[in-house]
Amino acid sequence: MEDSSVITEVRHGAMWITLNRPAAMNAISPDVVAGVGRALDEALARDDARVIVLTGAGRAFCAGADLKFVRGETQGQAQSQANGSAQFLGALLALLNRLERFPRPVIAAVNGLALAGGLELVLCCDLVLATQSARFGDAHANYGLLPGGGGSVRLPRRIGAARAKHLMFTGDFVAAEAMETAGLVNQVVEDGRLVEAVDALVAKIAAKSPLGISRMKTLVNDGLEQPVEVALRQELVMTALHEHSEDIAEGLAAFQEKRAPRFTGR
Repeated sequence: MEDSSVITEVRHGAMWITLNRPAAMNAISPDVVAGVGRALDEALARDDARVIVLTGAGRAFCAGADLKFVRGETQGQAQSQANGSAQFLGALLALLNRLERFPRPVIAAVNGLALAGGLELVLCCDLVLATQSARFGDAHANYGLLPGGGGSVRLPRRIGAARAKHLMFTGDFVAAEAMETAGLVNQVVEDGRLVEAVDALVAKIAAKSPLGISRMKTLVNDGLEQPVEVALRQELVMTALHEHSEDIAEGLAAFQEKRAPRFTGR
């Protein structure tokens, strides 16, 4: 799938979703929101898209939500402006929530700036790989804005409240290495080697059971929001359900026969 704002490509077990507004540093517009949503729909319909990779064209991953739409400047009167802004932010938040809960692993391949809404986009991904020159920042404070895509909720959970407040209050842009130390970034790679590193990670994940990976993601996400004893009970329930899957039978058979498993996701 390809349009002016979002480009997709399926290769080596992954669907790459590229934000394609390089002149605007891939700022999120309604077209971007709609395009990413369509890409996720397409991925669900394909067996060869076991992993989602989200990245940006040009020198930025995503510089945040396009302020024209946040301010509702594309509308007419004041009330229409407010309604347009609320509608855009509502659609953006719905997309971010969907991305976080998407039943396949989502990797953020951060090739440059990831700011404000771009950082919120990263926070909804399961794994984050970034180049050494990448920079991360909340940036809302620089414009007198508040996070509208879950940043004030997800960022403290990912890197701790003190670090999150520092990013939010100062508006500073932070190096990828610092965010790796903080726990947001899984791996920092040399500039120019991001695609290679992502492809290697995708190959490892795509070789595993799609059903097992999807259920692991659900268990982790749900478990973070619940008391430990409740999460442990849910893990037992999911494990009992998973015992009836074709993938677990294939995995055990492959182990017994000393061969690579051929998982189907069933």
